[in-house]
Amino acid sequence: MSELKILQKTFDMIEYAYIALAQYPKSEKYALVVDIKRCMDNILGYTIEAQKKYYKKTTLQNLDIEVAKLKAYIRLSYNLRFLPIKKYEVWSGKVVEIGKMLGGWIRKNSEKPVEQNKGDIS
Repeated sequence: MSELKILQKTFDMIEYAYIALAQYPKSEKYALVVDIKRCMDNILGYTIEAQKKYYKKTTLQNLDIEVAKLKAYIRLSYNLRFLPIKKYEVWSGKVVEIGKMLGGWIRKNSEKPVEQNKGDIS
């Protein structure tokens, strides 16, 4: 069920991001904006992929990398003054929330079931 929540949070973050990206300068429309959009598309793709796959470890690691890249792009946008402080705080807050949910998903996925030693006679 939490996997569905992270997908909804990703949709919400992308919707907010497109509004924020609309105010970037024209000189960045085909540079930084494209990189950010590609990164968000990868996040959405890996989230859907991880929900569908039985073995999720590699996909979740790739998703974690994309989230870290998006955080860096957002920080860079703020440092270059393409984002006002309020939009930076809201957008990065949404990404941090996705990152926390992803961390829980990774921990849950890495838990291995305890095997019982049946008939082990030493």
